Amino acid sequence: MSPKELLYIDDALSHEQYLICQCSDVESRLQDASLKQLVGNLKSKHQNLWDQLYNLI
Repeated sequence: MSPKELLYIDDALSHEQYLICQCSDVESRLQDASLKQLVGNLKSKHQNLWDQLYNLI
């Protein structure tokens, strides 16, 4: 893998980590169970994407 490709993956990992943190923050503030579940699912999807990207390196 080229250094430039590694930088792209690192950037994508950073973005996914940010989205995971944002989802966690919003999820902890929500009162509505269905919205909380929706945000939890989004957080899980971003975590899976982060894991897949991490496994590339």
